[in-house]
Amino acid sequence: MWNIVKAELIKIAAKPRSYIGFVAITVIVGLIHLAMYLDGLNYIGFITTPVQTNFVLEGKILNGNLVCFIILQTLIIQIPLLVALVTGDLISGEGAMGTIRLLATRPVSRGQLLTAKFIAGNVYVFFLLLWLGILALGLGLWFFGPGDLIVIKSDALTILQSQDTLWRFLSALGIAFLSLMVVSSFSMLLSCFSENSIGPIISTMAVIILFTIIGTMDIPFFDLIKPFLFTTHMVVWRNMFDQELQWDEIGFSLSVLLFHIILFFGISMMAFRKKDILS
Repeated sequence: MWNIVKAELIKIAAKPRSYIGFVAITVIVGLIHLAMYLDGLNYIGFITTPVQTNFVLEGKILNGNLVCFIILQTLIIQIPLLVALVTGDLISGEGAMGTIRLLATRPVSRGQLLTAKFIAGNVYVFFLLLWLGILALGLGLWFFGPGDLIVIKSDALTILQSQDTLWRFLSALGIAFLSLMVVSSFSMLLSCFSENSIGPIISTMAVIILFTIIGTMDIPFFDLIKPFLFTTHMVVWRNMFDQELQWDEIGFSLSVLLFHIILFFGISMMAFRKKDILS
């Protein structure tokens, strides 16, 4: 199995589109760091204005922990597109190039081949998030230094001590990895039913955007279906920055995400095993 996974990783590394995500993250994180360095205090003053009418915030508010949190909030919403660019191409890309038929004739079962592609796709997701963590947190602490993290929500203000933030960031990135595994497994599922890569990529983003819109609208009918949408639980990483963690809520969201991964991968397996490969 390792040799098959290794071959799939080499294929991913050989495609130029695999580096779009790394370049995009580097540029966006670099621009945010630069903007925060040049005008961060005014930005922080703007977003804390409602709070400062009742509280006085002192100390080094603009620090690496706060900049990292702002970057994660900004980027983790867009990263599913960068993931789908690669994972939506895993099966359909082979079909478009005409190599899927050759792969199916090798002494490797279709189940092993799909599992190897699933593992390789999620290894790519892992390194994408690792790169985001290094740039956002590592460079953030280097440029701006450590400090207490102020998290402002619509209904609460949370201040976390500097020494209490590292494990929360690592946990948040771990949860984000599970969330992006849902995206990779979903896009790979769509890839099993397509002969080109554009369809699975666009369809994945269309579904995520649709579910996100439903999740933001306060309509009673939508309230009934929100708990079943995987996008509702993909943002649970933010809960790691609550003062008192609601482990029941976090655990439920993680179980829903895990259920979707198993469901999408299981359907992909059934579809790929029965797929008529004609080209």
